[in-house]
Amino acid sequence: MRRPSRARRLARDAAEAAEVRAYLTHPDVVALRIERVRGQVDRICWCGIVLGLAFTMTNVQGFASAGTRAWSLAWLAAWVLDPTVSLVLLAILRAEQVTARYQVRTGPWVRRAKWFTLAATYVMNTWASYAAGSVSAIVLHSVPPLVVFVAVEAITDLRDKLTEAVVVAARHAAVHEQSYVPSALVKQPRPAQRKLFGEYLTEARSAWSPGMSITAAWVREVTGCSRGLSSRLAKALAAEVVRP
Repeated sequence: MRRPSRARRLARDAAEAAEVRAYLTHPDVVALRIERVRGQVDRICWCGIVLGLAFTMTNVQGFASAGTRAWSLAWLAAWVLDPTVSLVLLAILRAEQVTARYQVRTGPWVRRAKWFTLAATYVMNTWASYAAGSVSAIVLHSVPPLVVFVAVEAITDLRDKLTEAVVVAARHAAVHEQSYVPSALVKQPRPAQRKLFGEYLTEARSAWSPGMSITAAWVREVTGCSRGLSSRLAKALAAEVVRP
């Protein structure tokens, strides 16, 4: 068997590459891939935020329970302070997770509430370190709240940009939609169904009359299959038409 020429192989590779690229740049495929990235980003950021808030919980509890007896009512109530602030912050982040997906801008009070909860967490977490004048303790207790603050601000922008990436991909596809369409996305015409031998024979017999010359060309003509009927089958039909 003769091997295809280098030009034919390159043409085949180019066609396959164009089809793969058309799928990769299709808006639905782009949106699906971005949604997967969005899910990964959300999970990683949420883990970092929750761990950072959990680290600050003990320091906030120590700040709130200063001067109280261990396991007293005031000491136990101090454990509620940090979760109260953290839950408000998490609720705001959860709402922004939805608004950023659809690029809906929130009001100024949303950002104020977010910054206030973060500032309150930072102050309560580092108050004892500033009072003691320990630089190392200040750094230690400042890093987790600041990381949470930066992550909270960054995750909102990241969600907004990921949504914008989907919109840009759809706009790009709309501009270049006529350049190439994957063959699998084009509705192909259904091939004509072949008739059975008996159906061809019935049509030929209905058109035949005694004394008429029977040829393969005549069979093709009366069955409406001038080219799709093989010569061998046409001859077999011609022999069967006049047979009782």
